[in-house]
Amino acid sequence: MKQFSRSRMLIGGAAVAGVMAVGGYAFTASNTVPVSKAGDGQGVISGYVVSSVHYTLNSDPSKVDSVGFTLNSTPAGNSTIKVQLAAAGGWYDCTNSAAAVTCDTTGASAPTVLAATQLRVIVAD
Repeated sequence: MKQFSRSRMLIGGAAVAGVMAVGGYAFTASNTVPVSKAGDGQGVISGYVVSSVHYTLNSDPSKVDSVGFTLNSTPAGNSTIKVQLAAAGGWYDCTNSAAAVTCDTTGASAPTVLAATQLRVIVAD
């Protein structure tokens, strides 16, 4: 039975570690990552001013068919605009035409005038 000296074992271990390091470097050196941008920072959220609010009633005047209003500036073309007429109520989609916004509230969950306790507007550019 051969006995390995302590120095031979250290040299062998260092050689194995060196081969693994070179192999790992060779593997990572072959990766290609595209150029990209990243950033971090902060900016002011100024919001919009809502004015000229008007409600269109259904033929059953206890229900609201739509809500219309204007914004102080035109949101981006791909903006999402939604309104909520009651704190626990549903959200309704809106369409925007040069800062004139119309929100259709008809359908199964059409709000009643009595239930309309707020006008909450969300615009996400």
